[in-house]
Amino acid sequence: MTTSEHSGSVPSDTQLLAQAKALGERLAHQRHTLATAESCTGGWIAKTITDVAGCSDWFEAGLVAYSYEAKQALLGVRAETLLREGAVSEETALEMVNGALIHSGATVAVAVTGIAGPGGGTADKPVGSVWIAWKKRGGYPNARLFLFDGDSRDAIRRQTVAAALDGVDGLLG
Repeated sequence: MTTSEHSGSVPSDTQLLAQAKALGERLAHQRHTLATAESCTGGWIAKTITDVAGCSDWFEAGLVAYSYEAKQALLGVRAETLLREGAVSEETALEMVNGALIHSGATVAVAVTGIAGPGGGTADKPVGSVWIAWKKRGGYPNARLFLFDGDSRDAIRRQTVAAALDGVDGLLG
């Protein structure tokens, strides 16, 4: 587990679109396709990706699984994991990213689960806690805990989208 304090700026729509476009070019060049499994971002990663013209060449699917039941049904997250670790945990993020690859034809996946606020945080998992996991088909998943700063749900979600896309880019080598 790696924890990252993140107090960077909150990306704009223009910055997120530019990031998605650059990532899409790398995915297409390497003949990869991407799937997303999202909870706290509510599909924002997929939305950012599908704002890029031609993304159908490299984007396979986006799954939004907010409830425990949806995480189990759509992504194969185990009930025991959710009960023992909670939705916002390394284990859940890893199972989500595995499920995204199992339930799609994609070769690369990213999964996010976290607390965007303004409520819902605890001493152990404060608002801004977001687990992001990445995996290439045939490889091992990895996950990282981010502690995003921000005074709004929007700020935390924007930072999550940027970090998720950044991690996919890093996975491509």
